[in-house]
Amino acid sequence: MIHSEDRTRSAPPLPRGDAWLAVARCVGVSLRLLARRRVRCPRTRVGARVRFADGSTSTIYRETVVTGAVASHCCALVVRFRLRGVRGRGHALFRAESLLNTPLFVGFPGFVAKWWLAADENGVYRGLYEWDGADQAEAYARALWRVLELVSVRGSIAYTVLPGRHRDDLLTDQPPPDADTDPAAWWRPVAS
Repeated sequence: MIHSEDRTRSAPPLPRGDAWLAVARCVGVSLRLLARRRVRCPRTRVGARVRFADGSTSTIYRETVVTGAVASHCCALVVRFRLRGVRGRGHALFRAESLLNTPLFVGFPGFVAKWWLAADENGVYRGLYEWDGADQAEAYARALWRVLELVSVRGSIAYTVLPGRHRDDLLTDQPPPDADTDPAAWWRPVAS
């Protein structure tokens, strides 16, 4: 079910210099988290199929969490992109390689957890995140944009910040599976 208090937010990417500085800071924090063994990849939802309001379907292929991280000001974030020039087996290679991208996000302030979704039938990848605070989620998404634009089809990058929502809510508070498709609601799961 969509909550009446949902207010999606989305702003343009950060200026390149600001974005790359934020990513560099993140990598430093990420390396400390990894050294302290605080980054985990549980398999609780891995393999779950998720259908979205735009009619597409994807599968969760990885989860990443920072142990001890708590969202006192919960915020769900959904990011999408389509890789440039990746076809066929290239998707399997990307999914395997994407683990190496972990230091580019786990060290951002407020990161709690992420579900990685495989490319849907349109080649669109999604990430469903849990953040502590909408401002921190948006800052991350605006910086991430600059990383994604290096490898993504122009115009395919988008994100939606959902303040006050837990990531898990996106898979449990859903409209009926037969709800009308809405291309503008690419971010909203309707069945899992």
